[in-house]
Amino acid sequence: MGGNPELRAVMADMGLTRAALARLVNRELVALGCPGTLTVRTVGTWLAGQSRWPQGRIRTALERALNRTPEQLGFIPPRTTRPQAPPEEPVRRRNFLAASAAAAVPSTGAFRGRTVGHSDVDRLKESLKTLTALDDHRGGHGSLETAALAGADQALGKVDKTISEGVQRRLYSLAADYTATAGFSCIDDRRLDDAERHFGTALRLSGLGDDHVTALRVFNCLSMVGYQRNRPSVTLSAARAAQDSRAARRDPLLASLAHARAAIAHSTTGNRQASLRCLGHASDALGRADSRERPAWTDFYGQAELFALSAVVHQHLDNSPESESASHRALAGIPAQFRRNRASATARLALAQLGQGELEQATATATGVYALMGTDPLPPRLRTLLGDFHRGLITLAPTSAVTREWTDRVHAQGEHQ
Repeated sequence: MGGNPELRAVMADMGLTRAALARLVNRELVALGCPGTLTVRTVGTWLAGQSRWPQGRIRTALERALNRTPEQLGFIPPRTTRPQAPPEEPVRRRNFLAASAAAAVPSTGAFRGRTVGHSDVDRLKESLKTLTALDDHRGGHGSLETAALAGADQALGKVDKTISEGVQRRLYSLAADYTATAGFSCIDDRRLDDAERHFGTALRLSGLGDDHVTALRVFNCLSMVGYQRNRPSVTLSAARAAQDSRAARRDPLLASLAHARAAIAHSTTGNRQASLRCLGHASDALGRADSRERPAWTDFYGQAELFALSAVVHQHLDNSPESESASHRALAGIPAQFRRNRASATARLALAQLGQGELEQATATATGVYALMGTDPLPPRLRTLLGDFHRGLITLAPTSAVTREWTDRVHAQGEHQ
């Protein structure tokens, strides 16, 4: 006899081991008033195809445990149990009986609506990738936040519809990732109170899902919130939490990101030595990174993004030439689909050029931010960077023609957004 691929596939989708399935069936047997005596060995005979049709009460308990008929689980009823139509039965009556029997058997899709497995989590995960791609292209905004929170609600709404602890953990993890995406959108939208609220929820959900990668993401984002609030101690504390996380210890790429964030935190206090040391750690860790599968939100990070973060560090350390060099190297490597990040690196380049007194070149570079973002509104975080550039330009050359042209361009751009 062959094996039972149908049962094996259902168990894999629902995240069930042989022992877990035996426990579920025994629980149903007890609920039916029978002894729960099913063994792991019996489950093994089912999977091997050695037992083609479980005994009556066990069959009923199995059907209740998995919300699928025995036939949907790959079992084949004995011939003696199959209704035999008399040879002389009219064709019309045979067709009617066949149609009635088919209608009485719930479809696999009907059962899947009540029992959630890994395939359902995978479908929700694909939707999250779409939101991440939208954030990379346009930046954070209210609609993205709303969609991300709706995705988290969908994941949490399925927790009670699964019988596998593994699937439940994946759903909590996915809800955490969706919620962190909503929080990151709020950072871009400069709604920092909402961002912190979402990150608190995401951190709790990541704990329920045993998801150390999303926990690191939350600490990284909380460091960004502290940076935007101009609170150096919060910025550094959150960065250190990311550095010390289990995810950073296990994955050099994530460790590199945490070190880079810590470098920015140190640079805000003017601690040059600590900043450069963290940048060195970030570069070393990135050199050890492999190509393992990671969540979609990590796709932005690589050598080019490390150059972009280095540009921020050098800007805080009043090293404009080094910041300009790092910005150029970042823009040479940031892929086109990360449009928001390219625009941010362009704004940093303009600030570095302004810091060296290159007014005309700096304004030409800053104008490129608007060209990159096209007709989409600038995310408030990006507008803040350009606001820093505008104030710096006015401070350096308040009456110059370059400043007047830039001011006119900014006003015109604002009228079109």
